[in-house]
Amino acid sequence: MRTGLTKQEKTTDIWFDEKDPLIHIRTHNTDLKKRLAAYSGQYPDQCRQTDADPETGCMEFDIEKGRFSFRLTAPYSEERREATRRYARENSTTNLLK
Repeated sequence: MRTGLTKQEKTTDIWFDEKDPLIHIRTHNTDLKKRLAAYSGQYPDQCRQTDADPETGCMEFDIEKGRFSFRLTAPYSEERREATRRYARENSTTNLLK
């Protein structure tokens, strides 16, 4: 969808406070919009779409705290990266085609 917005202008805002039981999400991210729309359709008592702007492609959702999470992952060590490279080289599908 062409919206006339640059990638830098297509943001995702997630905000909440300690008092409100809801997390408010405003996003242009297509994957997140699809996931939240599907979730709100399946669990309307936990999540609901509150707004949509067809001109910019932005959608807004309210979701209960505890239903949305952030996952922090530690960076791979150089040893793990090298092991992954080795595994990929040894199990490459291009080698199987030869």
